[in-house]
Amino acid sequence: MNTWPITIDDIRGAHKMLSGVARVTPMEGSRHLSRLFGAPVHLKCENLQRTGSFKLRGAYVRIAGLSPVERAAGVVAASAGNHAQGVALAATTLGVHSTVFMPVAAPLPKVAATREYGAEVRLFGENFDETLAAALEYAESTGAVVIHPFDHQDVVAGQGTVGLEILEQCPEVRTILVGVGGGGLLAGIATAVKQLRPDVKVVGVQAAGAAAYPPSLAAGHPVSLDGFSTMADGIQVGRPGDIPFEIVQRLADGVLTVTEDALARAQLICLERCKLVVEPAGASTVAALLEHAGELEGPVVAVLSGGNVDPLLLQRVLRHGMVAAGRYLSLRLRITDRPGALATLLGALTRVDANVVDIAHVRTDPKLDLGEAEVDLHLETKGPEHCETVVSELRRSGYTILRQS
Repeated sequence: MNTWPITIDDIRGAHKMLSGVARVTPMEGSRHLSRLFGAPVHLKCENLQRTGSFKLRGAYVRIAGLSPVERAAGVVAASAGNHAQGVALAATTLGVHSTVFMPVAAPLPKVAATREYGAEVRLFGENFDETLAAALEYAESTGAVVIHPFDHQDVVAGQGTVGLEILEQCPEVRTILVGVGGGGLLAGIATAVKQLRPDVKVVGVQAAGAAAYPPSLAAGHPVSLDGFSTMADGIQVGRPGDIPFEIVQRLADGVLTVTEDALARAQLICLERCKLVVEPAGASTVAALLEHAGELEGPVVAVLSGGNVDPLLLQRVLRHGMVAAGRYLSLRLRITDRPGALATLLGALTRVDANVVDIAHVRTDPKLDLGEAEVDLHLETKGPEHCETVVSELRRSGYTILRQS
């Protein structure tokens, strides 16, 4: 079936349909990111959308387009997070029964939120492929309509409404950065923007550990990854969608990749400097500003696609981000095993204003000589330069550093 093209009228129709359902999310300028990037940077805050991500837009447009017979059969989806919540709220708003299959290990806050939005949640499968298979089997046996997270024309049109809002809120934009999993959001924004402002560049961003688009674009067709792993689970998709890929291939201005360190640093910046809670997938566009600044033309709009992050994951990611930003320093030192030696070490750290987060003192180990001890230190610092100052002071004081990270 030829699903090309999705027109600007399709997206305008979707935007009208979403009036009173999806929020016109704010556009926030960031002085900190603008200073780092060297040109104005604005953040399109879809993390403040209802359900915490842009997914409500596409899900609502898709379900609203169903026939009365299809609505009566209900809808089904498979998701570990944002799509689940978007489908649940969209279906409930339209008076349609929804069943959402989620992996058994899905974070409890996301499971609870999906139920609260009105979906019947079924936990099944150790991974997404098993969960999706169960959802498809359910659809086959019940007649429920499968709501795909990205590979449908109505879903892409719904996500494209973000592009309309960006052009209205920031007409001076020269580059729009969009996180990419299956590609529905990038395809929708590219369709809207290129039909209205072909001079504006629309660039996708993927985590390097789950980047299916670069090899797919090089091959000229969707390519499946053999394996993938990233903290940005919201864009952890092993194969581009057929419909989004066709559009991205024609209209987007490329897809960049970012490292896990950059994702963690970006999430920390969003929280600490922009006062915004953003999940790793949503922070991928900020990560691109950190790693690809020289390749981008400003002013830039970075789409923060979602803010649904499990608190335990947030704690781990922020710690990783602080390490990547030089705000944490881990050391293993060898010291003499005598009274007062540990206090002397802590005195050296006090002189350089390093805050001890954690300390482990090992005195009995076969690899240690008599009269030796080892100390593992985890320090909070003020940045890379301060880390260098701490290490220099310890070496000046005669300490042997066995490991540094």
